[in-house]
Amino acid sequence: MSGGRPAALDSLERLRASLTDVGLTLPLDGAAAQREAAAAAVRQIDDYIRPRLTDLDAPLLAVVGGSTGSGKSTIVNALIGTPTTRAGVIRPTTRQPILVHAPVDAGWFASDRILPGLARVRGRVTAPGTPASAAGDAPTAARMTELMLLGHERVPESLALVDAPDIDSVADDNRALAAQLLAAADLWLFVTTANRYADAVPWALLDGAAARDVTVAVVLNRVPPGAAAEVLPDVTAMLEDHGLGGAPVFVIEEQPLDELGMLPASAVDGPRAWLTAIAADRAERLRIAANTLRGAVADLDARVAVIAAARRAQLDWVDATRELVAHEYASAAEAVDEATRDGALLRGEVLARWQDFVGTTDLFRGIERWFSRARDSATAWIMERPQPVVDVETRIEHGLHAVIVDQGGRAAAAVWAGLQRSDAGRAIAQEHPALGTESPGFADRAAATIREWQGALLRLIQENAGSKRIRARVLSAGLNVVTVALMIVVFASTGGLTGGEIAIAGGSAVIGQKLLETIFGEDAVRRLAAQARKDLGTRVAALFDAESMRAVDALERARFGASPESLRRESAALLADLRRIGVAGEGAESDAEGPGGPA
Repeated sequence: MSGGRPAALDSLERLRASLTDVGLTLPLDGAAAQREAAAAAVRQIDDYIRPRLTDLDAPLLAVVGGSTGSGKSTIVNALIGTPTTRAGVIRPTTRQPILVHAPVDAGWFASDRILPGLARVRGRVTAPGTPASAAGDAPTAARMTELMLLGHERVPESLALVDAPDIDSVADDNRALAAQLLAAADLWLFVTTANRYADAVPWALLDGAAARDVTVAVVLNRVPPGAAAEVLPDVTAMLEDHGLGGAPVFVIEEQPLDELGMLPASAVDGPRAWLTAIAADRAERLRIAANTLRGAVADLDARVAVIAAARRAQLDWVDATRELVAHEYASAAEAVDEATRDGALLRGEVLARWQDFVGTTDLFRGIERWFSRARDSATAWIMERPQPVVDVETRIEHGLHAVIVDQGGRAAAAVWAGLQRSDAGRAIAQEHPALGTESPGFADRAAATIREWQGALLRLIQENAGSKRIRARVLSAGLNVVTVALMIVVFASTGGLTGGEIAIAGGSAVIGQKLLETIFGEDAVRRLAAQARKDLGTRVAALFDAESMRAVDALERARFGASPESLRRESAALLADLRRIGVAGEGAESDAEGPGGPA
């Protein structure tokens, strides 16, 4: 192997790994087709590109392909001079691919150097007198995965023939195998008939051959005597239109077969001479191999671009859906924040319990007298006598918990609804049905978050009770009383209250604030309230972020696989490596020995 080949092979292997792990798992438009395109690209790398890049001087592989009933097997048998493949009127006749090679080339094809997905079986030349309708083994589904190797002295050295299944077979497996064999070929002997040469399926394949710069010869079979002058110009013009203007066309007139179902040897003189001349000319073989290799890699690059675009579409969908998830859970956090601003958490029982504790009628009797009463109430609470402040704290905790859990369920439902708007989203939703509601442990985590916030408020008050005088006032009022007062101040805006609730909540908040200002001072109270609100918002946001990770994790599984950038980068590197080693001219200097020595 020449010096530049290892780098190209390394690039090829990296690209193959990315195509194998392409990750087109979401059912977006075109994803299934591109998954198959990636799998087909991997097969062509294994079947053709890697072995041909490894050794440009290996024997050429000529695949005889064509439509149902075009006479491929009959032509292969005529080229060899004896029935080697089954021919007949029952379709499909060719199911097991048969590779016929010169005996000296047996070593090239016995290994899995090419077509590694097909098991090798050794065939035998049919006994003299065997009709073509009985040649070869009886076709079975199992033999679709086998490549029969048959050595015959009539095959020229350095070139092998493969009789492929019908390209338009009624059997899906036959069509897939025919396409695989044609993709693994250095050159095609394409067989059609005077009646079917304009069919769409053959020309679609020939377009692919032109795109890959495959060397093609066309056999126009079963041409009625005297009709060649009319049909041949049309075929030639169509080849020109499809980028195959240089392809030779060999005409075989319709004629009776002999008693063994064989064409006379002279009927295939044209294609036999063409194949023999190529096999005998090493420079021409190298040119054909290099052109086909270059064309295959260029075509692979074009396919990789489409595959990479499909991969980008998958990742873009994941990104957009992640934004939906983030938006819904951020909205949930904002809704909780709004609920703690508009006074809604102080409705009903919370207001009543707070009113019982502080007594708004004392508001205008002087804060010092009210402070004394609060101190007495706190002392009673410390002595474990039931006091309304405990109920106030509990009611606020329950109200805040209900809001958080409700918003968690709303966000989950919104994400679920968003997933239902696309096939990809529905697939993820079907795989993860629990995403439609809040997670089973969410309520407990919400309760823990509130308790942690309340604990942080206690610590915040303690940390800000710096002087002996402030500490004494905190102890006199009671740490829990001061904490609840701070919660009331944080939650008591009047935006969500109406009527008498406004007066009660507003007055209650003022009393709580006056208590805190008496202890800490006016500026400190504003700072404490701002810190408390920010801390609550941070904790709630973190709670919802954690809850959203269920949906995020489900989405992120679709990211597993190659990136579009790596696919394009690796394909470009392979093309660059081929340009550096000058594939077209390098083959003449190939020093690869290969396994094709004496058999």
